[in-house]
Amino acid sequence: MTADERLAQRGERLQRLTQTGRGTEMGTLLRTFWHPIAVARTLAAGTAKPVRVLGEDLTLYRGEGGRPHLVAGKCAHRRSVLHTGWIERDEIRCMYHGWKFDGTGQCTLRPAESDTGLPPVRIVAYPTHEYGGMIFAYLGETPAPAFDLPCKDVFEGDDRIVFARSEIWDCNWLQLVENSLDAAHVSFVHQKGRIGTFIENVSDAVPTLEFEETDAGIRQIATRGIGNVRVSDWTFPNNNHISVPGLQKGDPWIDIGHWNVPLDDVSTARMNIWAVPKSTPEADRRISDYFEARADYNAADHYRELFYENIFPEDTVMSLTSAQDYLAQRGQGVVADRDNEILGRSDAGIALLRRIFAREMQALATGRPAKMWRKLEHATDLPIQAVAP
Repeated sequence: MTADERLAQRGERLQRLTQTGRGTEMGTLLRTFWHPIAVARTLAAGTAKPVRVLGEDLTLYRGEGGRPHLVAGKCAHRRSVLHTGWIERDEIRCMYHGWKFDGTGQCTLRPAESDTGLPPVRIVAYPTHEYGGMIFAYLGETPAPAFDLPCKDVFEGDDRIVFARSEIWDCNWLQLVENSLDAAHVSFVHQKGRIGTFIENVSDAVPTLEFEETDAGIRQIATRGIGNVRVSDWTFPNNNHISVPGLQKGDPWIDIGHWNVPLDDVSTARMNIWAVPKSTPEADRRISDYFEARADYNAADHYRELFYENIFPEDTVMSLTSAQDYLAQRGQGVVADRDNEILGRSDAGIALLRRIFAREMQALATGRPAKMWRKLEHATDLPIQAVAP
């Protein structure tokens, strides 16, 4: 094999990692896991909304009793979109000719037809699960796996403020996922525009990195000095759990879960859970108000300000770090040019991630079982370094 042929083969392998539609190798792999698809508070009982996930246009609706359902984007009859219809109890009715469907996709009524029994019509439907203020869905073959891999004790319980939010970024999902296994970027990216509490407390020292595959994903250890060790608990296939400094001095550190979910191959939902231990009523209200005030910030809406005007949000944590990350990851293009990249030693986590993805995709493509990823028996310790006075 010539050098050019080897390069072409490598390019094809890397490209497969970015393709997530149904029938692709990565799309098949991703469909064996639960993914967050919406922030729960954005879907009121008795309402519906269109969603796009893994290249599929779907309808997410919440029954009058509060249960969420995910079904096809269009009615089986004349292919009009379903989200413009209305909810009746736990079913959705198409506004065009009144065909009605339940949460399993079964058509239950065709008013203008002469059905004497259940209509012989069914649309696609997927299981859903609410957790941490988000609605998750499973888009693979049934039965769905148990909903345990995404769960973290720090995102649960009445002793914490738990806040979910999302952003839609106009680039491929793999850029966001690879960034999770790139702790070296913290020392540079999060100095751009203005210094926030994150880099103030973590420091801009370049870390020594260690990576280890676990039962759930990859453990990343970034050591920046004595007493300054950061650990991230990355869960397969697209979730990173990190701990970051609080909003201001004296506040508890924040646990964040980042899920990077492909909407298609050129856009990604950046789904987050932010969890903070409760302290005093005053501090809890201040922190909750902060989260709610920034709930709708989407860095992609500020492309021109960030890329061409050097204007960053007036913030120190949530919006600022999002803007800085977006600038770096969207700066790679809509789909990163991995054919011409030059990796170094600090990219060991990215190299490991790609090998694991390739291994799992190859297993499924050849009819072999993929790894049985499972929640860690003991939660990963994410150390909190001392904050300078």
